[in-house]
Amino acid sequence: MTDLLLTNARLIDPESREVFMGSVAVTRGRITQIVPDKPENAGVTLSTGIVVDCKGKCLAPGIVDIGVKIGEPGERHKESFRTAGQAAAAGGVTTIVMRADTSPAIDTPETLAFVLNRAREETDIRVHPMAALTKARQGQEMTEIGFLLDAGALAFSDGDAVTTDPKVFARCLTYANALNALVIGHPQDPGLSRGAAVTSGKFATKQGLPGVSPMAERIGLERDLALVEMTSARYHADQITTRAALPALRRAKEAGLDVSAGVSIHHLTLNELDVADYRSFFKVKPPLRAEQDRLAVVEAVSEGLIDIICSMHTPQDEESKRLPFEEAASGAVALETLLPAAMQLVHAGALDLPTLFRAIALNPAKRLGLDAGRLAVGAPADLVLFDPDAPFVLDRFKLKSKSKNTPFDGRRMQGKVIATYVSGNLVYGEPG
Repeated sequence: MTDLLLTNARLIDPESREVFMGSVAVTRGRITQIVPDKPENAGVTLSTGIVVDCKGKCLAPGIVDIGVKIGEPGERHKESFRTAGQAAAAGGVTTIVMRADTSPAIDTPETLAFVLNRAREETDIRVHPMAALTKARQGQEMTEIGFLLDAGALAFSDGDAVTTDPKVFARCLTYANALNALVIGHPQDPGLSRGAAVTSGKFATKQGLPGVSPMAERIGLERDLALVEMTSARYHADQITTRAALPALRRAKEAGLDVSAGVSIHHLTLNELDVADYRSFFKVKPPLRAEQDRLAVVEAVSEGLIDIICSMHTPQDEESKRLPFEEAASGAVALETLLPAAMQLVHAGALDLPTLFRAIALNPAKRLGLDAGRLAVGAPADLVLFDPDAPFVLDRFKLKSKSKNTPFDGRRMQGKVIATYVSGNLVYGEPG
């Protein structure tokens, strides 16, 4: 490992919620010194190493991205560990938390071992896999949660394959609680949402598309939280996207339940009207919501009711997306666009930089028990250097991801990653 000295940086500390000019020294992969640029520190001697002048740009903890789908083993044509790692590095993501909805599902220690081995071989980005909660994600039989924990599973989730049988889900929560394992749910009533392409309302009716009521999310969340209360399990809702679901989340937290919630960057920055001319790159799951919902969810992130912002990176090939809107596959790639899209919220005054990095780095790391997401002495030197104001027009064909299904194609954006470091090693950008 190369020692590193990053000077003249605008440091973003999500723990203290401070932004200040200073320098960061890295030795053997960890932060050893953080020195603010103050007169009283003028004589402080910093550790030597490769010196990088950050030229006043922002230096923050690397992004910890929950809920990234990688195609291996069965859908490598959509995204491989190598291309996902390249995309992550280009987007300032230093830790990927991989979803279990692969083909086949990550539901055995053997499949989990394959995933971990491939990740180590193919990318320098940290990869921590989830495991499926039920076998083949079919909601009928619980996986071997204890064995999967021992094999390296970070959390357990069936993703959007919601377990409809409450007795099965309660049994899974009870067993997970006994092992202190985190269960990640997808709050959605599958009966109400089946076959839906957009959120119900005037826009859906005008477009002639099948819709799902926002109440499907509230009903799904209320059910999950009732079972969490019954079992005392640790629970994270992967995406809260509607106003209707927020009161239930607030009540659960005020009652002291061990619950947290996330939201995808797409639901924070886009709304149902973006679908417009049936553009299938804007088809995600759950569907994009009304503007009032988007604003309510942004406010929930700002106040800390929603803890985590993630990319919900879901690569789909051209054949899956170039279909009539109702038939097209759901999902969008976002490893590279998470930070610049989130900067829209910062530039609009909806979030400040420390709050943003609490949601994309510190909070996910804490929730998952990872030693990451901090700008502090002793923390791993997983860092992102970026220019928050640099403008660019996104060209999807320049993305590192193997799939190019982004709703931001052709959009003017601000915020470019200059360099990404994992354990102090440069994994993206030019050496200083």
